[in-house]
Amino acid sequence: MGTVLLVVHLIVAIFLVAVILLQRSTGGALDGLGGGSGASNFLTARGKGNFLTRLTAILATIFIITSISLSIYHKGSERPSNSILDVETSAPATQNTEPQAPVAAD
Repeated sequence: MGTVLLVVHLIVAIFLVAVILLQRSTGGALDGLGGGSGASNFLTARGKGNFLTRLTAILATIFIITSISLSIYHKGSERPSNSILDVETSAPATQNTEPQAPVAAD
């Protein structure tokens, strides 16, 4: 279940980024990707704006729902943590405090 939810979440995220980049902006973004006038080849300016705005809102809602679902799903799994902060360290090994003679170089 978690894997399917994660895959859906990633696909929605990719489509959300693409739809946001397709919207009309002053910088151009991906608006001209299709050649000529971009996505406006098949839609009027108003129709394109309404379609992309609604699609962005729908994808954003799905993205938020999948984010919350993933959070709840992984919180309920209660797997043991592998954090280094949770691991107790053992006492350090005693070091030899006697000075050692330097090694002569040949």
